[in-house]
Amino acid sequence: MTPLPFVAAALGATALWLGWQTLRAARSRSAARAGYFDAVAPLFDRVRTRIEPTGLPRIAADLGEDSFDLQAIPDSLTFRKLPALWVMVTLPAPTPVKATLDIMARPTGNEPFSHFARLPQSLPCPPELPEGSGIRSDNAAALPPLDLIAPHLAIFSDPKVKELVISPKGLRLVILADEAERGRYLIFRDAETGRTPLSKDRLLPLLDALRALRQTLTEAR
Repeated sequence: MTPLPFVAAALGATALWLGWQTLRAARSRSAARAGYFDAVAPLFDRVRTRIEPTGLPRIAADLGEDSFDLQAIPDSLTFRKLPALWVMVTLPAPTPVKATLDIMARPTGNEPFSHFARLPQSLPCPPELPEGSGIRSDNAAALPPLDLIAPHLAIFSDPKVKELVISPKGLRLVILADEAERGRYLIFRDAETGRTPLSKDRLLPLLDALRALRQTLTEAR
């Protein structure tokens, strides 16, 4: 018969080991989330990073004469949807436009990163956009011609591109950067995202697209 003190010691050791493994896993997840933009940092001349309350970073990054703002936005679960991670890439420099134009692929009205649903005017979608897209503005009469912007809408051929915002204050692209793995979420309710850093190849086309769009708007002015 196994002595009770031996059983209690074994159970105690097991509990300590499980606690240590849980702590290690939590620290590893926190470090991975905090370093989500580490792989793209070498693209820029200078980077300033701060960690948001979500544990994910926000960076201000200089590339030549341009300064970009990158944010990682976690999206809590909504009905029939997996937890997601969105990345907002903003070029926060004044543009020669007098109104806001917001182009959204497959809008639901529940996007936590966007004011799309609050803009009062809805516009018809050009054929360059994916089916189910929406366009809204705060002053459609003051927008630049859509045919001026149309060549830049090819960015939406990437199904992960969610939103393009053109405003007097700057330009922004939003992408679906990560999504919880369906099997692990359904079985273990594991909603973790942001474990794998954003790659240079994923970010660079977005930077180029924003710079090219700003050049088009500036030349048209």
